[in-house]
Amino acid sequence: MITGYAVADGKIRVLGDVISEKDAAVWIDMLRPSPEEEKALEAALTVDMPTREEMSEIEISSRLYAENGAVYMTALILSRTDGDDPTIAPATFVLAGSRLITIRYEEPRVFELFAARAQKAQIGCVSAETILVGLLEAIIDRLADVLERAAQDTERLSREIFQLGAEAKTKSRDFRRLVVELGRKGDLGSKIRDSVVTLNRLFGFLALHISQSAGDKELKARLKTLSRDAASLADHLSYLSQKITFLLDATLGMINIEQNQIIKIFSVAAVCFLPPTLIASVYGMNFEFMPELSSPYGYPIVIAAMILSAVLPLFYFKRRGWL
Repeated sequence: MITGYAVADGKIRVLGDVISEKDAAVWIDMLRPSPEEEKALEAALTVDMPTREEMSEIEISSRLYAENGAVYMTALILSRTDGDDPTIAPATFVLAGSRLITIRYEEPRVFELFAARAQKAQIGCVSAETILVGLLEAIIDRLADVLERAAQDTERLSREIFQLGAEAKTKSRDFRRLVVELGRKGDLGSKIRDSVVTLNRLFGFLALHISQSAGDKELKARLKTLSRDAASLADHLSYLSQKITFLLDATLGMINIEQNQIIKIFSVAAVCFLPPTLIASVYGMNFEFMPELSSPYGYPIVIAAMILSAVLPLFYFKRRGWL
């Protein structure tokens, strides 16, 4: 799907047909374009479009380069951030003269939100560069929101792991669920980090391009602010990653403590039942000459001895604080 936008009075408006209105198109957004759509747009704009395989290259030289007067920049963008299974996919930004072309094969909500906002309010969308910088600012803001939500979820998990007192006794903690949730938060943090790293490289490359083309000073200042924001997100991600690692280690420690407590209970039970079992085994032997068998008080004496031999170790363990 290809959507074209023109600019007017600091806003953008949707074009009916991109090919026929290519001269008015300032921003062309390509979502999962078919090979036919790519060829038609390349022929109309005389701009080479990177393939999906080229967008997925990990080399910096394959993600940030200039060719035939056009600037190609690829970054990893988060998608499906509202659910429990976010994904990360490359998105390419092409500055070709006075036109911005975006190519993506996922649907990050930030593109739709930015386009809807730019159509309603004057946010300075007067050229391809201003649209690109505004879109990058929206992407960074979205990443900050996702990171803030992840930090809040991690704080909630921390309180649940370290709950104390009566609440810990009455509420059963599902450590398996906690480990899974912590793993998801760690995976989300790594995806955000990958996105921030690629975006920060893009900011530097774009700032160099704008400087070489004697661009607007305001755009340069906004890009510098974006770089600082990306650095702040990276610092916060480092702190969050360390906290998640600590919580994961603490959760595994809690699991070991509970397992040791269960083993302790079984060990105490085995010690308490060992003397009564020994007494019962002795008097369960079928020998003819056993003096206690002819005693009228033999049975109650043996029962009392068995009970006493079980209670005494239990009392001793409690006195020592082992139970």
